[in-house]
Amino acid sequence: MIPDKTAPQTTARAARQLLRAHRYGALSTLSKKFNGHPFGSITPYLVDHDGSLLILISALAEHTKNILHDPRVSLITHNQEDPHIQTQGRITIVGTAALDAEREAAGKRYLRYFPEAQTYYDMADFQFFRIVPQALRYIGGFGDIHWIKAENYRTPANSLAAEEDALLGKINATRSAAQGLLIGIDCDGFDLRIDERTVRQDFPITVLDANQASGLLQP
Repeated sequence: MIPDKTAPQTTARAARQLLRAHRYGALSTLSKKFNGHPFGSITPYLVDHDGSLLILISALAEHTKNILHDPRVSLITHNQEDPHIQTQGRITIVGTAALDAEREAAGKRYLRYFPEAQTYYDMADFQFFRIVPQALRYIGGFGDIHWIKAENYRTPANSLAAEEDALLGKINATRSAAQGLLIGIDCDGFDLRIDERTVRQDFPITVLDANQASGLLQP
C-alpha cells in the first residue's frame, strides 16, 4: 500500500507543470437537473499565473447552469501523449468555480492560447469562470501519488503577471519564425506557438520576475 501523504513544494510544482502542459480536461459539475448527480464535459482551460484555471463557457451550457446552482467542481487532465493509461501522469483539481469579473484581462491572455475561441468570446452569452483549487490529486506515475493542499499548490509571490505582456514583446522581437512565437510566461515555464501547435517548456527553477525569465529565455 502506497502511503498517502501531502506532497511537498517540489511535488506541488510538478503538479502545476503537468496541469499547465495541457489545454483541456474533463470538467465535472453537480447537476441541477438531476439533483446533484455528477455531470461531465470536456472543457478547454488555461492555468493563470496564480494557478487558478480559466474556462470560457456559455450561459446555455449545462455545466454553466450547474455551476451557477452549485459552484463545486472538479477537473481532471492527463498526459495526453502517453498510451499507458493506468501509469501516465494525471491530476485532478477539486475546487469552486465563479464568474470572473475581469473579462477583458482574462480574454487577452486566454485568446493567445486559444485564438480559435475568438468567435465564442465575441458572443455575449460566453463568460469566463475561474476555478480556484481547494485540493489536488496528483499522480506523476506508478507509485508517485499525492494529495496536494491548496497552500502548497499556490504559486510563490512574483511579478510576472504584470510583466508578461512587455516581456513577450521584447523576447518575440528577437526570435525567428522557426523558434516559434512566445505566447505565455509564468513562474513555472513558458509556452510557444509553433505551426499552430502550443508547445510547453518548463523552467529549471521557479522564476519570480522578468529579469530571471529573460535570462532563461535568451538563446
